[in-house]
Amino acid sequence: MLIGVPKEIKNHEYRVGLTPTSVREMIHHGHEVIVQTNAGEGIGAGDAEYEAAGAKIIETAKEIFDSAQMIVKVKEPQPVECAMLRPDQILYTYLHLAPDPDQTKALVDSGCVAIAYETVTSPYGGLPLLAPMSKVAGRMSIQAGAYCLEHPHGGLGMLLGGVPGVDPSKVVILGAGMVGTHATHIAVGMGADVWVIDRNVDVLEAHWKHFGRNTNTVYSTADSVEKHVLEADLVIGGVLIPGAAAPKLVTADMVKRMKPGSVIVDVAIDQGGCCETSKATTHAEPTYVVDDVVHYCVANMPGGVPRTSTYALNNATLPYALALADKGYKTALMDDPHLKNGLNVHKGRITYKEVAQTLGYDYQPADEALSA
Repeated sequence: MLIGVPKEIKNHEYRVGLTPTSVREMIHHGHEVIVQTNAGEGIGAGDAEYEAAGAKIIETAKEIFDSAQMIVKVKEPQPVECAMLRPDQILYTYLHLAPDPDQTKALVDSGCVAIAYETVTSPYGGLPLLAPMSKVAGRMSIQAGAYCLEHPHGGLGMLLGGVPGVDPSKVVILGAGMVGTHATHIAVGMGADVWVIDRNVDVLEAHWKHFGRNTNTVYSTADSVEKHVLEADLVIGGVLIPGAAAPKLVTADMVKRMKPGSVIVDVAIDQGGCCETSKATTHAEPTYVVDDVVHYCVANMPGGVPRTSTYALNNATLPYALALADKGYKTALMDDPHLKNGLNVHKGRITYKEVAQTLGYDYQPADEALSA
């Protein structure tokens, strides 16, 4: 199979779909790889390194899209990229379609086969291709929140961990999953007063066993979310419903009543955000203020540390990319029900139920689409 790796063009996105190591592995399996010039620049991998791994360097994204059978990316295709997709072409990347009707329509209209990293599942539970970036984003969320709490950046002027004789900041983490767990690691390490809210008692139990009395665990209700958000200095939004839009746990009314200078870091923004006042921002302009509350809602947070992020992501995505290339996408998806869960769009039809329900499309089960 001919695999194409275009340079990412989303604002301040420096990751790349395949590392040179992954390219070499694809070629070892008998495939060809074409990489757009400077695609790996953001991770410190130049064209010469990709050529040494066996890739052919291509000048433009159009040449990549025109010839490759499978496109491997990191972020969702931008409008100009969607316009270059063609029927039956495989697109393997993050999509986050539920909050993005324009991208969804473009993919449906293209006739491509779109496989989303974020909905591939694991036989052991969880979302293995989302997990690496959730770990990175969770850790970054505390760094970003601590920065935003500084007075010159609009915050309360608080040090996250305080100092002897001065209280630390209260950090409220919505969701005790992968984002929440890694945010907790950093927040605890910085000495914050950490409160973790989740609706799954088993997850809260596991969290409590792991962190002990370094954190406080709270069962999620409308009352408990409101109480702790209004007391918080920093709120981390880490909730997720796979493939669907994030629930709006923090209302606009709650934001109005939060402390002036408090901070919201909405990691769930890729799925629409868990705060009613959240809107996607970029690394170039990461924050805005609503009712004196600083909002940090960067939609590609891990893009800020592209080398760490790309290598962590490739560790998870490469085996599935090899399966798609080695077997062809139909056989690969039919052989692996967990990879099949990644199929979101197939030749003009929506094959992921939550996306279809959220955006009002007719739903075609993946099995039906693949056997048609």
